[in-house]
Amino acid sequence: MRENVMISVLMSVYNTDFAVVKRAIDSVLLQDLQDFELIVIDDGSDNDESNQLLSYVQKNQDHITYLRHKNRGQSNSINQGVLISHGQFIAIIDADDEYKPEHLRSCLAEMKEADLIASTTTTIVDEEEDYYVVDRADGNKLIHVDDCILFATLFGRKEVFVSEKFKDTYAADALFYDRIAEKYRVKKVDLRTYVYYRNQPDSACSRLKMEVLSDLL
Repeated sequence: MRENVMISVLMSVYNTDFAVVKRAIDSVLLQDLQDFELIVIDDGSDNDESNQLLSYVQKNQDHITYLRHKNRGQSNSINQGVLISHGQFIAIIDADDEYKPEHLRSCLAEMKEADLIASTTTTIVDEEEDYYVVDRADGNKLIHVDDCILFATLFGRKEVFVSEKFKDTYAADALFYDRIAEKYRVKKVDLRTYVYYRNQPDSACSRLKMEVLSDLL
């Protein structure tokens, strides 16, 4: 475990295919800014009988800390990651997404004018409708992901994440951002250094969107 780092990257994993998780981990390890720790929080996965994830973490333990607990959900897992983090800044990555090599450096550069940022993404879709998610303000509407606050694009000073916990609810990311805005400087930035894979029909977000679409038809 590294105890003097600039950035702590937090990743919650729950039953994501190892090959996809490895892609996410590798994108962090290949950052052009190497002053970071990666904390992988296994949220009670039961699909990895051969312990591929743990074995891969052990091979890269200079940069990675592994934590496992029973299933609590992403918000609670990230909250736990914050508690054991050592970085001056906190970043998040979903286990099925990835960073471009300049992501951490680009986010850090924005901290001169903000305490917390959320950014736009390079969004991977199969169809045009994949760009749209359920509007947290109106469950009968869909909005473009560029107009959302996305959980894993949040990046900020550790004190921000210590001051407010993520709630276990839909749009926990936007709720967190709004509450932080009452106390700190926040900013939405157009970086597109986070690669967001929306072409995954089994994601919770996709399932909820389909429920809304069915109600509207």
